[in-house]
Amino acid sequence: QVQLVESGGGLVQAGESLTLSCAASGILVSVYAMAWYRQAPGKQRELVAGLKTGGRTNYADSVKGRFTISRDNAKNTVYLQMSSLKPEDTAVYYCNSPRGSSWYNTYYSWGQGTQVTVSS
Repeated sequence: QVQLVESGGGLVQAGESLTLSCAASGILVSVYAMAWYRQAPGKQRELVAGLKTGGRTNYADSVKGRFTISRDNAKNTVYLQMSSLKPEDTAVYYCNSPRGSSWYNTYYSWGQGTQVTVSS
């Protein structure tokens, strides 16, 4: 059974940094594409950052230059380093494994996510 457990969220002030973790079990993050998504209140879930197995990355325009997705194969964990956080980054952040050509073709059920709240 696949489990993706997100952690690392919290309440920070604008301009600060956070690093989110997605610990995977039942799936090897080195073998599949992985991505981070977020959902703000009243909004649809959106792709934040994606990482292909070959290392190619994809970022939402709103986070380019501020967020970095990475993985640690030994720990089977995917990370999202977030810097220069803005109030509009406030959301619940989720990880998942997209398949095929669309970053939104996610393969697994969504976990509980981790809440990130950025105060101004």
